[in-house]
Amino acid sequence: MKRDELRNIAIIAHVDHGKTTLVDGMLKQSGTFRENQVVQERVMDSNDIERERGITILAKNASCQYGDVKINIVDTPGHADFGGEVERVLKMVNGVLLLVDAAEGPMPQTRFVLSKALELDLAVIIVVNKIDRPDARVYEVIDEVLELLMDLGASDEQLDSPMVFCSGRDGTASYSPDKEGTDLKPLLDTIVDYIKAPQGDPQGPTSVLVSSIDYNEYVGRIAVGRIERGTLKQNQEVVVCDYHDPDLKSKAKITAIYQFSGVNRTQVDSATVGDIVMFSGIENVNIGNTVCSPELVEPIPFVKISEPTVEMTFSVNNSPFAGREGKFVTSRQLRERLYRELLRDVSLRVSDGDSADSFIVCGRGEMHLSILIENMRREGYEFQVSTPKVLMRDIDGQKCEPYEELTIDVPAEMSGAVMEKMGPRKGELQSMDPMGSRMRMVFIIPERGLFGYKNEFLTDTKGEGILNTLFHGYAPFKGEIPRRNYGSLIAFETGEAVTYGLYNAQERGTLFIDPGEAVYAGMVVGMSPKAEDIAVNVCKKKHVTNMRASGSDEALRLTPPRKFSLEEALEFLGEDELLEVTPKNIRIRKQILDHAQRMRAIMKK
Repeated sequence: MKRDELRNIAIIAHVDHGKTTLVDGMLKQSGTFRENQVVQERVMDSNDIERERGITILAKNASCQYGDVKINIVDTPGHADFGGEVERVLKMVNGVLLLVDAAEGPMPQTRFVLSKALELDLAVIIVVNKIDRPDARVYEVIDEVLELLMDLGASDEQLDSPMVFCSGRDGTASYSPDKEGTDLKPLLDTIVDYIKAPQGDPQGPTSVLVSSIDYNEYVGRIAVGRIERGTLKQNQEVVVCDYHDPDLKSKAKITAIYQFSGVNRTQVDSATVGDIVMFSGIENVNIGNTVCSPELVEPIPFVKISEPTVEMTFSVNNSPFAGREGKFVTSRQLRERLYRELLRDVSLRVSDGDSADSFIVCGRGEMHLSILIENMRREGYEFQVSTPKVLMRDIDGQKCEPYEELTIDVPAEMSGAVMEKMGPRKGELQSMDPMGSRMRMVFIIPERGLFGYKNEFLTDTKGEGILNTLFHGYAPFKGEIPRRNYGSLIAFETGEAVTYGLYNAQERGTLFIDPGEAVYAGMVVGMSPKAEDIAVNVCKKKHVTNMRASGSDEALRLTPPRKFSLEEALEFLGEDELLEVTPKNIRIRKQILDHAQRMRAIMKK
């Protein structure tokens, strides 16, 4: 049976090429929202961090009705740390919209997501987006996309993919780059005409591949997947099996089925072949499991989820300010929260650490872990984390480490500064191509070499550089890489920072704190330009004598302190430092707070 009234598509692109904004336009123009309904921008980015950073973290589903056809849309993440999400959701669709920015052209993540789509033999519609940008170079980008398709070994049919030219922000599309569109009708027509309708046997034994997981406090895990065969009904008895785990064969019962209607979920009694559905009732369901009818237990092949490459230690906060600002501070609460995250994030690994108060958390990259940290602090958790470390592997008796493909886009005159920094970080140049007044360079670099580089990169390129990474694979260990070429300014005593003490300390480096801030001995209050730590007394007051009053000198001028975001603070961390994370503050501190003990530990080394 062929379901002509249904199309399943995914939108794939590099980060920030306009996927979510284009979905907004499709939902609005297909009548999903009322004419007078006030809808926030990027309606699919539902969590606060996604909205603040302008990135999609989790793949999301929606649908729109265009004429008689229901189009199921999956909006996928563009950031490399969430690449695992993309691989999985492509199993649910028959075609993809490949979105490419009309100025930037194909970027590393574009190549990655497109190669996954071609491997699965999906139909591709090429959408050149943001054609209204003043620096758009549409014809060059068309050539670059075709070159990329040829590079990736696309079939003749995929090379003949239709092209549509859009402005997602204005909600317009046209068949020609020189003709401005008035609405998204050309894009919606192309989807209906070019993407194949799903087909299968609605009478056969039920078979559903679970492609993503949602979690709800009331019903537990909710599985999301496309029905490959048969019909799924409420209260149906099913068997859960897995392609990579032949021993798994557990019985369960479907308690509720939902379909997507616009951005909302509608409960239904049954759904048939080709439908993308959510269903609850299976307690320990996992991504990659096949849910099938007991009469034919047959797992569907599925790509294993990519392994984590970076680890951090999360531990209970034991600083002098512990427990002042957080709602959840005990190891039991921290443990419960981390293990609960495993229910919805399958790329994460959590294990108990060396002590009862610490936990080892492994993820796909620094960003993956920093978003977990940010979510936890917003929920009221207080804890501390160690500096990120890469996960080494033993391959054929050789010590191997993860490597990244690093693509850097900078103004041509700044390329020298980038090359200079890549040397000590063991980056190997693969290609260097001029693009107008800018230069695009591709390096293969150990993931360790990227720790702490982003801040330096933005300084070196005066904020104009663009940096993107993509996991390249494991290769032999490259030897020592200097972690950082600067030291820390460390508070010598506990108290309140005063202007006089800060004025004297700022001669030694860049400060991170304001007057009036509470500090404790061993807390990092600034950055020293030398590669050594310096203890400073920021609580030191001016001595008052009968010859001079405390305020009679000229006003002391302080340089404004540097304030770190969470990612910047993680990049700054040295090997012997921890990041104290609370709902109100993030503080960098030494693992050993006492100055004398710290000196003894250094001498022992």
